[in-house]
Amino acid sequence: MMTEFHKKIASAIKNYHNEIIEFIQSAIHLPSLANNEGPVQELIAKKLSSFDLHVDHVPIHFETIKEHPAFYDDGFSPDSRYNIVGSWNNNGNGRSLILNGHVDVVPTGPQENWSGSPWSGSINKDRIYGRGACDMKAGLISGIYALKILIESGFKPNGNVQIQSVVGEESGGCGTLTNIVKGYTADGAIILEPTSLSICPIQSGALTFRIIINGRATHAATRWEGISAIEKFELVHQAILGLEKDRHKSFQIKYYENPNRVAPINIGTIHSGDWHSTVPEKLTAEGRLGVFPGESAQEARTSLENTIKKIATEDPWLKNSPPVLKWINGQYESGKTPMEHPLVKTLTSCHESVSNKRAKLEGVTYGSDLRLFTNHAKIPAVLYGPGDVRLAHSANEYVEIRDVMRSVEVIANFIVQWCGGQFK
Repeated sequence: MMTEFHKKIASAIKNYHNEIIEFIQSAIHLPSLANNEGPVQELIAKKLSSFDLHVDHVPIHFETIKEHPAFYDDGFSPDSRYNIVGSWNNNGNGRSLILNGHVDVVPTGPQENWSGSPWSGSINKDRIYGRGACDMKAGLISGIYALKILIESGFKPNGNVQIQSVVGEESGGCGTLTNIVKGYTADGAIILEPTSLSICPIQSGALTFRIIINGRATHAATRWEGISAIEKFELVHQAILGLEKDRHKSFQIKYYENPNRVAPINIGTIHSGDWHSTVPEKLTAEGRLGVFPGESAQEARTSLENTIKKIATEDPWLKNSPPVLKWINGQYESGKTPMEHPLVKTLTSCHESVSNKRAKLEGVTYGSDLRLFTNHAKIPAVLYGPGDVRLAHSANEYVEIRDVMRSVEVIANFIVQWCGGQFK
């Protein structure tokens, strides 16, 4: 049965429907690639100020976070990067909440793969298109408008609420880590990532690696006198695929749709050779190693390191010229909030009351800032937001408008239930 505050929230969302869409479009129009997030952050700050939230600009200074065990130098200058934190401060007698989302986006890829401009924010068949539409400007904005609707509806929560618009999530999490180091905290956090409105309190980790294989060059006409780095990599690659299967057999995984795809290992780039008529003497491959929930990053690293050492002992050339394995770029731990935690249970209840459907609870196979909250800030956290993650990072990325509105409604209802309070 719909309560009075449920009705009030649902009615307000109808009134703000077009404004929400237009604001998402405005955010997409601003190409917030790494180190260029300033314009969209100012857009967010102006919006939060318009409904009287206290707004902080939080600069990203690597000097203040580099000693933290979760720090990763993403290679981008921190001098021009900052988070926006909007605070709705109340009497503090209720549970507090962080709503978190990132504004940095990945490159668009070739323009010809898009039907229009990647920054258009165009609408077609009730979908908003553009880089960042799904991952994850629509999610962040659904949290912003959940606050706006509650404030302008006269709701007074007992607990404090923060909306955090962060940078650097796509390249290691320096934005959320900065907020944690500065002391922003709460009794729970919702990260508004694209989950197709599934409730996801578990994330796999992801570790980036580089493998270097050395061969011996010679003329292609006498290739058997040389050692092809490509052919030796084939041996290594087959061993890696075998490792992926073996690792999934050794872990008992719940809450994943496919228990054989929880921690994939992917080779993403391969570079070898400099002339078609020369046996390649060097190969460099880069890839991503999945980390199981509950598994430490070091345990995952060790499994790959041991596999490469083993294959090297089985091949005469690799035994004397072993592959070089380096850990590079993003290093994402796994993270988990127990399914029975009140944060998960309350969000589940709100989703089901709004949607009239049973909530789907599942783990996700991608890295996110969730692990920073659960592992380092000791804040229970869950991923929940509009958009299908399979569309993230792809050409013609989009988000369903109906899912955005549903997300706004669920988050608004969650704040009422989690923080407590009353309407005027």
